[in-house]
Amino acid sequence: MTRTAQELAGYLAAKLEGDPLMRISGVAGPERAGPEDLVYLDSARYSDRVAASAARCVVVGAGVRIAGKTLLEVGDPKLAFAKAAAWVLTTPAPPPAIHPTAIVSPRAKLASDCSVGPYVVIENDAEIGARTTISAFCFVGRAARVGEDCHLHPRVTLYPGARIGKRVEVHSGTVIGGDGFGYVFGEGRHWKFPQIGSVEIGDDVEIGCNTTIDRGSLETTRVGNGVKIDNLVQVAHNVQIGQHSVIAAQTGVSGSSTLGNNVVVGGQVGIADHCTLEDGAIAGAQAGIPTGKTIRRGQIVWGTPARPLDKFKEQYAWFARLPELAERVRALEGRGGAARGRSSS
Repeated sequence: MTRTAQELAGYLAAKLEGDPLMRISGVAGPERAGPEDLVYLDSARYSDRVAASAARCVVVGAGVRIAGKTLLEVGDPKLAFAKAAAWVLTTPAPPPAIHPTAIVSPRAKLASDCSVGPYVVIENDAEIGARTTISAFCFVGRAARVGEDCHLHPRVTLYPGARIGKRVEVHSGTVIGGDGFGYVFGEGRHWKFPQIGSVEIGDDVEIGCNTTIDRGSLETTRVGNGVKIDNLVQVAHNVQIGQHSVIAAQTGVSGSSTLGNNVVVGGQVGIADHCTLEDGAIAGAQAGIPTGKTIRRGQIVWGTPARPLDKFKEQYAWFARLPELAERVRALEGRGGAARGRSSS
C-alpha cells in the first residue's frame, strides 16, 4: 500500500523534514532500496550507506541530518521502521471462500468471511473466526478453535480441542496439541501417563515453522498474549509462557516449566522440567537450566548449568587459560620432583 511521508509521520508521531507528499510503497535495506522504499538509520556507522541509497525517505534518530533526503525523526528508528513496514506492507487477505477440495464437517462453525485453502480438513465442532485464513493441507481437529484475523500457513496441525486466540500467525509444519512425553515406569515397562489436557494460545502470538506445542497432561499448556516463538521450538506439556516473551530457535522447554512475562530465551537453550524463569529473565544461547531451578526476575544467565552472566564470563575466562595453566602446573611439578631428588641424594 502506498503512503505519503506526511501520512507516515502522523502514524509514527515523527517530526517530518522534507517533502510531505513523497510516495512510500515499500521498505528495504540501503543497498537494495528504490526511490519509493523507506530505509532507517540507527547508527552513525551506516550513514554513508544510507546517504548513497536510492531511497529518498529515511527514518532517523533525533538531530540526525542527511542531505537530499526526506527525514522522519523519531526516538527509536528501528522500532519506528518496523511499525512503518507493518503499515505499508499490508498483505491483502485471500477472498472468503472454501476450496472445493477442502473437507469441512457440516458440524464445524466457520465465519462467513474466512478462507479455507486446498485439501484442508476441519473436523466436527471446530470453530474458525472472522477473516481467518486456513492455508493448504492444514488440519483442524475436533472442537479446536481459531479466533479472528488468524493465519495458519500450509500444513499446520491443530489437534482436537486446541484453542488459538485472535491475530495469531502459525507458520508451516507447526503442530499444536500433540501428546506430551509422559510415562511412568513400573512392572518392567513404561506406562503412558494420560495426556488429556488442552492447549491455549493467546492473542497476537506468532509461532515459527516446525514448532511443537504439546497439550497438558491433565491440565492446560498456555502461551500468553504477544508471545513470539521461533522455528523448531519444543514446548512440552503443562508449560506456562507469560505475555510478550520471546523464544529463539531450537529451544526445548520441558514439562511443567513456567516462563513469566517478557522473558527472553536465546537459541538452543535447554530448560528442564519444573523450572521457573521469572518476569524479565534472560537465558543466553545454549544455556542449560537444570530441573527445578528458578531464574530470578530480570536476571541474565548463560552456560550449562546456567549461572549469572558475570560469573559465567569470569569462569569462561579461566577455562580459556586451562592449557596455559596446565603447562605451568607441569613445570612446577617437574621442579618439585627435581628438588626432591637432590634432597634425597
